[in-house]
Amino acid sequence: MRAAAILGLGSSTHDLMPFQSDRIEWSLGLPASRERLDAVLIFGGDGTVHRHLAALVKLALPVLLVPAGSGNDFARALGLFRRRDSLEAWAAFVADRRNVRALDLGVITLIENRADIVAEPVPEGDAAMSHRNEYSEPKQRPNDSEEGLGNAALDGRGRPSLHRQAEAGTITYFSCAAGVGLDGEIARRANALPRWLRAHGGYALSLPAALLRFRPFVLQLATAESDQSEFTPRTPQSITAVVFANTPVYGGGMKIAPRAKLNDGQLDVCLIRDISKLKLLSVFPSVYFGRHLGLREVEYFSAPRVHVETEHPLDVYADGEYVCRTPVEIGVSKSALQLIVPN
Repeated sequence: MRAAAILGLGSSTHDLMPFQSDRIEWSLGLPASRERLDAVLIFGGDGTVHRHLAALVKLALPVLLVPAGSGNDFARALGLFRRRDSLEAWAAFVADRRNVRALDLGVITLIENRADIVAEPVPEGDAAMSHRNEYSEPKQRPNDSEEGLGNAALDGRGRPSLHRQAEAGTITYFSCAAGVGLDGEIARRANALPRWLRAHGGYALSLPAALLRFRPFVLQLATAESDQSEFTPRTPQSITAVVFANTPVYGGGMKIAPRAKLNDGQLDVCLIRDISKLKLLSVFPSVYFGRHLGLREVEYFSAPRVHVETEHPLDVYADGEYVCRTPVEIGVSKSALQLIVPN
């Protein structure tokens, strides 16, 4: 058997040692192709997984997550809470390779506001320096004639396949959830915290500061009943945050979408209407138990595709990472990733 190991921030070859045996030949780093490989292991958290999703989908190899990051919500959704869980799942895979499941991923399609550039806004004050990362530079979008997209296989809506769109940078995969509004502001601030602090309640710690400057926004949401159907606009609302979830948990264990499933081809949408800051702070702990769905300010439903538009362009974050700005289309890529799961 041959396997590749991707070591995220804070991981090393020492972490790989318990998974090694005489039966397995290892290589380090993201493989360029699937040739002569049987599986890929990722040692890291949601951010590490997020950055490699497009390549992993293209490789179409079984993937095992080893939770080793500041946020491990995707692994948690798979039942991989500790490294020991991943070791047991790996042992089962090596034995008979039967514990592999093809599961969904979320997909964000960038809708062009400008002809060729999506730029992240420059933050103000003390966050300005910490905010700059690999997502801060403008993203150039090739047109269909570039990258050979004009000759690519088309999907059901007459667009290039998801693989080709990912290569061109016009779509972004996500594993757990995408969010707009207060959620994005919290994620931005949490990313500026030291790694050890992010791993111990960074999302919750960033909420009070995010609330100070945040103002509700007008959301125009449209939903589609299937991958082929047209969008139906919903009534515009004043919103604090909206989250589009592929997994029940995100943000370090919050059950934002307790009914979400990884194999139903649906996004679970949690929409928080305009709510007083004091009430939001007081009810925030309920999100960790999924009890926020009982609040009158919360609307919860599922849809395979949504179109998201705001009065002014707002940041879209996914798996805690900056992606782009609204407007966007968010949907599901069914059975996109093969994952090694506990027996």
